[in-house]
Amino acid sequence: MPRTAPPIAERRAAYAAELARGTARFHEPRRAACPWCGSQRLRTRLRTTDLRLRRPGTFVVDTCGDCAHTFQNPRLTAEGRAFYHRDGPDETAEDLAGRLLGARGGTRRHLAAARALLPFPEPESWLDVGTGLGRFPEAAREIHPYTAFDGLDATRRVERARAAGRVEEAHVGRLTDPRIAERLRGRYDVVSMFHHLEHTPDPREELRAALGVLRPGGHLLVESPDPDSAFGPLLGRWWTAHGQPGHLHLMPLPNLLGELESLGCAVVVTDRRAPHVPHDLAGAAALALGRALPGPDAPWRPAPPTPLQRGLRTGLSRASAPLLAATAGLDHLLAPLLRRTRFSNAYRVVARRES
Repeated sequence: MPRTAPPIAERRAAYAAELARGTARFHEPRRAACPWCGSQRLRTRLRTTDLRLRRPGTFVVDTCGDCAHTFQNPRLTAEGRAFYHRDGPDETAEDLAGRLLGARGGTRRHLAAARALLPFPEPESWLDVGTGLGRFPEAAREIHPYTAFDGLDATRRVERARAAGRVEEAHVGRLTDPRIAERLRGRYDVVSMFHHLEHTPDPREELRAALGVLRPGGHLLVESPDPDSAFGPLLGRWWTAHGQPGHLHLMPLPNLLGELESLGCAVVVTDRRAPHVPHDLAGAAALALGRALPGPDAPWRPAPPTPLQRGLRTGLSRASAPLLAATAGLDHLLAPLLRRTRFSNAYRVVARRES
């Protein structure tokens, strides 16, 4: 049974006590060099706040002038990541994606990703990292009915996925935890990471851990936002892939390919078309409208909204629904064209672990 959250007044008092100490302590010292290649040719890509949940704090995203790696700088500490992931931001993100894409759109994307493994030997075992509620394994079973799907997630949502029959084994934690890595070593024919690496403090460490739980000849399937998408500079901080404060790294495709090859993998598939997610315009509109509306009742607010603010939020939210629906429709209408251009917003890689 899920634990009942404390009353919002109690959580508001706890947040007030933490925020009285400031948010600077949630950040590491600012880096002078790129965490990917070590270059000191850094430029600031954007400064933003938490546009989605409107929690306090300012976040900076830098880009390396040599390798184009894009990263949060200064990066959140472990304490900071825990603070900004409290009170269900992951569920909020899933709700937003569901509203913008629709359940059927998400299922189609999951099925397309599962089909990317059809040219290779049928996997007996598959680990989905960052699985959340197990939506991908649930859909992928249609394509791979004889595969045993397990899930790993940093939250206990994966246990709900197991209870719902979407995964056979549920692992709570991170793949880089030595205890989990040792327990799962060499168990899987496929490891998948869908929009997961950008949330990790060290993507290279995550890739090494993923290869550790693969059998020789097994395949790693990665999908990730593409920082080279033309939507990045066009939409700026309103581009959902910038995703502050949750997204710590955005890796250009050449960087990921080079890292996989250096780890002894053979890259067998790269795709910048099929993984495109048609939500850029609707996501930007939703963030902008959310910023313009009176804030919801949240525990990090110093005081609850007044009845007038609640009424304004409800009325304006309903009035903006047609605009959001229109921009979502435009995203889907343009998707067949955009996924063939530099506006494609994601990429897929399949790499084989060599013996």
